[in-house]
Amino acid sequence: MAENSSCCTPEGSCHSGGTDVQVGEVTTTYRVTGMTCGHCEGAVSSEIGELAGVSAVQAVAATGLVTVTSKAPLDEDAVRAAVDEAGYELVGQAA
Repeated sequence: MAENSSCCTPEGSCHSGGTDVQVGEVTTTYRVTGMTCGHCEGAVSSEIGELAGVSAVQAVAATGLVTVTSKAPLDEDAVRAAVDEAGYELVGQAA
């Protein structure tokens, strides 16, 4: 997004969330167990990144959190399958 662009409509209403993402994108954070290093982060990010509609993935081994930005909400079973393929376990969405 341009530095001074806004997600708000001319009428003043804004989308919910308050994060710096493009309008129409969804950000979801998942808890994944088994990641211990940068290689683990890369493997999980790579597999989830191949899912249709995913525009960004950030996995952090130290916290076990994986933040996914996508064009629409993802099917959790698809995310689970991607994490399984990488060799780790999806616990579910982080609270």
